[in-house]
Amino acid sequence: MARTRSGLGRRILLGMLGYVVVLTAAVVVHGYVVNEHAEQLVWQTLLDSEMDHLLELRERDPDFHWANTRSIALYDGRNPAVIPGPLRGLAPGVHDELVVDGVERVVLVREVDGRPLILALDITDLEQREFDMSLTIGGSALTMIVLLAVAIGWSVNRLVKPLRDVAQDIGRLRPDHPGQRIEVPESASAEIEVIADALNDYLQRNDRFVERERVFIDSASHELRTPVAVIAGAAEIALQQPQLPDAARGQLVRIHRTSREVEQLISLLLVLAKDPARLARSSDRVELEQLIPEIVDDHRHLTRDKDLQLEVASMAPCEIVAPLPIVQAAIGNLLRNAIEHSDRGRIGIRLEAPATVVIDDPGHGMTPEEISAIYAKVARGGGGRDGGGIGLDLISRLCEHLGWHLDIASHQGRGTTTTLRFKT
Repeated sequence: MARTRSGLGRRILLGMLGYVVVLTAAVVVHGYVVNEHAEQLVWQTLLDSEMDHLLELRERDPDFHWANTRSIALYDGRNPAVIPGPLRGLAPGVHDELVVDGVERVVLVREVDGRPLILALDITDLEQREFDMSLTIGGSALTMIVLLAVAIGWSVNRLVKPLRDVAQDIGRLRPDHPGQRIEVPESASAEIEVIADALNDYLQRNDRFVERERVFIDSASHELRTPVAVIAGAAEIALQQPQLPDAARGQLVRIHRTSREVEQLISLLLVLAKDPARLARSSDRVELEQLIPEIVDDHRHLTRDKDLQLEVASMAPCEIVAPLPIVQAAIGNLLRNAIEHSDRGRIGIRLEAPATVVIDDPGHGMTPEEISAIYAKVARGGGGRDGGGIGLDLISRLCEHLGWHLDIASHQGRGTTTTLRFKT
């Protein structure tokens, strides 16, 4: 299964959004670290100043008594019983966000005369305001990300639109329409113009190549068929001579038959070289129920040295539109293949709806590996001969080119069923 690839615009958008998210997160984290460091310096300076002022008052007045207020409290280590549990054992320095009696405090611990002196400041209101500010900053960051996502999406869409338009124009190109070119809008970037110019140059060179191929095919169609037709006609006239020796007659029969096979092969190869749309304009109306018995009669001579019978089932009227020589070559070579791979028994030929020719032979059959090799050769674009006539791999390529369907069902030693379904 083909992997689904994401578009260039989507990749750019996701990359830019990822960059914005990472940058925003970095700014927020940096702001948080700076805020915590500044907050620590503020508390350190404030509480140190207050502690120094308190110690100065105590030095000037040994009987000075500190009175705790709602916002600030002093705990003297000379009376450990008054120190709240969360403040006991704290190392000297500033300790932030300690909860004492349900109140969040920042605490300064200082060693004085070998005992801790603790100054605790109520910061509950400040922490609430800090939390509100954090929510505001978080909301602002999220809003900025959303707004930037919209702006980036709009910008990326404008950026890749010319490229998307060029891709759509390329997708609309048709190999049977010469003179096609890619138009570049004025808003396109220089890179897109380079791509379009390179593609237009390729299309121009391809048009010249196709024209040369068309001229060659038209010439070859005449130049190849004419000498083959002369050889076949001469052999046919020579065969009508009454006093022709048997040895020469046998050789002339072989020449005549081979020339017809070469003529069929040339027709088939020329069909493979042409576009199916051109072939449709030069096709014939073919009555299969009349053509198949004629093809079978033409191939009965191949069974003279074998214990084989060719049986044609009753056929209902069936008409298709296709090149007559190619239909003859396809059915004839499938029948020839069935005869060559069978020694005795019955080869059945029948016509089924819709426009389907079925050939059953009692031959040697093919292994699944041999059948797979035929289809694999077609997939690789190979061709060749397997015995007399035109090879199955070449017939398979012909069917694929014309929209026909060829199916081979076989079991080694039990014969082969070949099904050819024409396009209706």
